[in-house]
Amino acid sequence: MAESKDFRYGPLLLWLFVIIMPTHGKKYVEAKKAIDNQKQYSVEEAVKLVKQTNYVKFDATVNIAIKTNANPKYNDQMLRATTILPHWTGKTKRVAVFVSDDKVEEAKKAGADIAGFESLLNDIKTGKMDFDVLITTPEHIRDLAPVAKQLGPRGLMPSPKAGTVAMNVPQAVEEVKKWKIEFRLDKTGNIHAGVGKVSFDDAKLVENVNALLAAIEENKPTGVKGKLIKKVVLSTTMSPAVVIAY
Repeated sequence: MAESKDFRYGPLLLWLFVIIMPTHGKKYVEAKKAIDNQKQYSVEEAVKLVKQTNYVKFDATVNIAIKTNANPKYNDQMLRATTILPHWTGKTKRVAVFVSDDKVEEAKKAGADIAGFESLLNDIKTGKMDFDVLITTPEHIRDLAPVAKQLGPRGLMPSPKAGTVAMNVPQAVEEVKKWKIEFRLDKTGNIHAGVGKVSFDDAKLVENVNALLAAIEENKPTGVKGKLIKKVVLSTTMSPAVVIAY
């Protein structure tokens, strides 16, 4: 009698499942004991817990993950905007400014790490993009068309919604250098952002979280009917997640 394929490959599939199945170390497992998976915590409680359960030695980032009821497949449900948080997120951004040569010094005085026109355009063409944010003016956005394919996949193409196409370049640079962050839906309708560091005061982290949630609500897409935010989770770089009541 022929042996069925399911029977023959069953042990192999089980072995592969065990090998690739994500596992956590003892420190993670121990940290998770402090969190009640059946409970939703206030922002204040969540901040205390993620700091308490953080077991890495470096100053970990406090991350927020927000599941929404928006479907990014539809234009009227897309969400992409910026907000200025009350406190620094702990991440220093390298800012490049694409402006005419006569505006380069002004941009650098405002805090731009890189500024230029032809030189910057050539760097981008060759793949040299040593910056986190690219700012330009409405008059120069078309000049970036030749490098759109290089900038787009990295999320670096300037956009009015992101506040990176601006008439007042110095102001835009200063805002990015301070506490301005961009938030946007990913393909699954979620938003991810860093809201600070473990070393920050609890109050500052709480204020950053609340400010971001308020900004997301203020930018609710017109196509989303009913509640926008479905679930909010807070965690550090390696710690277990804490669900926030929302």
